[in-house]
Amino acid sequence: MGNYLRFLIQQLKGWPKANYYLFYFSLGCQIMTLVNQPITILSILTFFGTELGVLCVLAINAAKSINGWLGIISAICIIITSFAATNYLAIGEQLAYVITLDVPVLLSANWNVNMVSKIRKFTGKTWVYALLFTAIAYFVSGYVISTFTNDGRPWVDAISFSISLTAGIICFLRYNNQYFWWLASGIAQMVLWFISFKQGAASLAMFVNSSIYIINDILAFTVSPWYNQKERQRVEQQEINRVGQQQ
Repeated sequence: MGNYLRFLIQQLKGWPKANYYLFYFSLGCQIMTLVNQPITILSILTFFGTELGVLCVLAINAAKSINGWLGIISAICIIITSFAATNYLAIGEQLAYVITLDVPVLLSANWNVNMVSKIRKFTGKTWVYALLFTAIAYFVSGYVISTFTNDGRPWVDAISFSISLTAGIICFLRYNNQYFWWLASGIAQMVLWFISFKQGAASLAMFVNSSIYIINDILAFTVSPWYNQKERQRVEQQEINRVGQQQ
C-alpha cells in the first residue's frame, strides 16, 4: 500500500508547466464562482467535483494514470449536481467515464506502465468506426432520455453524452485522436450547462468547468505527450528513471 501511495503522489509530478498553471487558474475561477452564490452542500459538491475533474483531465493530458481515482471521486460529485439539474445524460456521461476509462485504467497494470510509449493514431477505418459509434450513441441516448425521463434538454444532453462516451473509449485504447472528441465534448458541455444555468437548473460553476476543459484540450495539441514528441520523450525518460530507482 505504501508503494502504491508513493506511486500516486509521483503521478502528480512532472507534468508540463502549463497544466499546473491551468489548474491554478481553474481553482481561482471556481473559488470566485463559489463565493458569489449562496453556499450550499450542492455548491460545495459542485466545487470539489469540478476541480477534481480538472485535475483528472490534466492527468490524462500528462499521460498519468492517477486520472482513474480523480475521475471516480469527481464523478460522484458531478452526478449529484447533474441529478439536481435534471441533466440525466450528464449522469450517464460520468458513469461512462468511470466504466470505460477510470476503472479500467486502475485495474489494467499494462495501461499504467510507460503508457506514453503506447500512444497510437487513427487509421481511416478507425475514424469511420469512431464517428459511426458517436452518431449511434447520440440517436439512441437522445431517444431514450427524451422518451422515458423529464430531462429538460434531452438532445443537447445527448450530444455531450455521445461524444464523451466515445472519447473515454478512445482514450483507454490510447489513441491521441481522443482530443478531437474531448474538444467537441467540452463545447457541447458548455452549451448544455449554459442553457441549464439560464433556465435556473444549475450553477455557473459547471459552465466555467467546461471552458477549462476546452483550454486543456487545446493545450493537449501543443504540450501534451499525446501530441508533442519532445514531451513524450521526456516522460518516457522519467519512467525509465523511476523504474531504475525502484530496482
